[in-house]
Amino acid sequence: MRVVVLGSANLDLVYGVDRIPAPGETVLAHGCEAFPGGKGNNQAVAAARSGAEVRFIVALGRDAAGDRLAAEARGAGIELLDRRVDAPTGSAVIYVDRRAENSIVVNSGANAELASLTGSELDAIAAADVLVLQLETPVPTVAEAVREAKAAGTRVVLNAAPSGAVPVDVLSDIDVLVVNEHEAAELAGAAADPMTALTGHGCAVIITLGAEGALVGLPGAGPVPVPSHKVNAVDTTGAGDAFVGAFAAALDGTDLEALVAATGFATTAAAIAVQRKGAVPSMPTLEEVRKFRAAQGI
Repeated sequence: MRVVVLGSANLDLVYGVDRIPAPGETVLAHGCEAFPGGKGNNQAVAAARSGAEVRFIVALGRDAAGDRLAAEARGAGIELLDRRVDAPTGSAVIYVDRRAENSIVVNSGANAELASLTGSELDAIAAADVLVLQLETPVPTVAEAVREAKAAGTRVVLNAAPSGAVPVDVLSDIDVLVVNEHEAAELAGAAADPMTALTGHGCAVIITLGAEGALVGLPGAGPVPVPSHKVNAVDTTGAGDAFVGAFAAALDGTDLEALVAATGFATTAAAIAVQRKGAVPSMPTLEEVRKFRAAQGI
């Protein structure tokens, strides 16, 4: 599977805390570590470790953080189409509490400079089987990539995260929309049934439900539940990205059977990821996912 990811890369500073601080409150951390992250980077690594051939279109600063992220992505077997720009590499501050819940603040930095796709970037999208996108890079760039993929017959998976407005023409041109419950509700607006509202754009929709698994929906069809796995979570940072990257690597079509199969594979990858610290370091390998599923009798 040839997967192109267009998206963000951040250096994450992760603080372990007893509880997420309230407004105006100071809490003491019991540890701090730096990890590669960013939704695009996480998803690219997840797809590569799930067995896909991955190319990653990304903007990085001309700084030590950019050097580290580039080296670690290449170390994961990813072919980088990286721009070096005169802005600091993206960064994030993440608080993870004792229940493995997190709170995240992102500084886009170089990610905001990923605009006006080059010829080589457009060629990579056209040659891919699957294009994966998120919303941590400029929406006009996302829209441009979607148009190129649509014209070339490349399947498009859009993870509409973090929450934000998505142009209707983008939604109508993608193949699969992946959102969590909150993102689904925001995109669907006042609709009583977000799944029906979102599949009304003509795309398949995956709504992730955390520990409860996911729902798979197609236009004109009711949602199909896909269960997750009971595990002891350590850090939920990057779990959604583990899902999206693994899903893209396993996506063998857009009919219901193929979508459910890819979603089942992806829920396993996410269940493994939440048992580890950090975003990129938590992404499981194809062998790990297969062993986990075999142990579950799947």
